Amino acid sequence: MKSTFAEKAADFYNDLSFPSKLPKKVGVMNPYQLPEVREYVSAFLHKFYKDKNERVLVFGINPGRFGSGLTGVTFTDPVALNDFCGIPNALPRIRERSSEFIYSFIETYGGVERFYKDFFLTAVSPLGFTFNGINYNYYDSPALLKVSRPFIIDTLRRQMDFGVSRSAAILIGTGKNQKFFTDLNKEYGFFKKLYAVEHPRFIMQYRRKQLPQYLKKYQEVFSEALAQ
Repeated sequence: MKSTFAEKAADFYNDLSFPSKLPKKVGVMNPYQLPEVREYVSAFLHKFYKDKNERVLVFGINPGRFGSGLTGVTFTDPVALNDFCGIPNALPRIRERSSEFIYSFIETYGGVERFYKDFFLTAVSPLGFTFNGINYNYYDSPALLKVSRPFIIDTLRRQMDFGVSRSAAILIGTGKNQKFFTDLNKEYGFFKKLYAVEHPRFIMQYRRKQLPQYLKKYQEVFSEALAQ
């Protein structure tokens, strides 16, 4: 029986697949089918999660093509995986806006060792989607949301077994992602309290000049959630 957080999480990712038929022109991204990505994810998990400590879950929306859609590690592009996490990889040295912000925040928090001791980055839908080859969110169409919902509920239940705090969770994305997850949490009672922060992509694209203020807000929210 798997006992550490890393072992349980690795099994989860290695077993991930989308069970339902997708709407027309929608594709699923599943990097965990690639042996090299499984190696990167395993190395990351065993570096930072080889224990039985409890973490606060932090939910993004779903993987994007240039971040965890490549690396398999949430909010982590190939550059961050190598330069910040110390996991060498043969992926193209691509930077993703969301990953840039998250790792700027992780640095202000105290670095990867401290951050990953307290938190686990995941996503409401741990597999990402494309529509005609571009990033697509699980809530972008009623048809995709309908087939994604059972998958999201199932994967949430499975992640509860990693060793996570049920007192609080953090949502990255204050619009549709927050609304969907809040309603789901009311129905299933996964967490006692939810926090939400603006999505890094929004910050980096539209509020870059206010970056220090958003980094400060992230620090305050993450610290409060951890204290619950």
